Amino acid sequence: MLDGIDLSYFTDQAEFVLRILVAAALGAIIGYEREKSHKPAGLRTHIFVCMGACLFTVASFYLLPEGISDSADATRIAAGIVAGISFISAGSIIALRGDIKGLTTAASLWVIAAIGLMIGLGNYLLPIVATVIAYLILRFDRIKKNRI
Repeated sequence: MLDGIDLSYFTDQAEFVLRILVAAALGAIIGYEREKSHKPAGLRTHIFVCMGACLFTVASFYLLPEGISDSADATRIAAGIVAGISFISAGSIIALRGDIKGLTTAASLWVIAAIGLMIGLGNYLLPIVATVIAYLILRFDRIKKNRI
């Protein structure tokens, strides 16, 4: 408390801003790789999915008014994120004459939503490691395809 001003509000808000920035950065890493591979869900899509999952998570776990958090099940938002991103990801899958395209893009959107959710909860290490692993998997697949 500084002259009647509660500084915890500002430190909480700064932490939430940091979470959104980290979500945007990690979403951009995977999105950039997808964009370079000329996939329909690229940079902006991955950033928005990661940021959206982060925002929903922050809103559901940290921004509920006093008293509501005791009666509301805040974990339901995670289920909503999974269902919503599954719907969006399904739209990136195209089946034509026995050939299926877009499964990896759908999976990358699903993973990036999970990364955003984890960042929203305040976890940074696990989402960063997951982003590095996802990027390497996507990158190695692209290198393999270029050799063939």
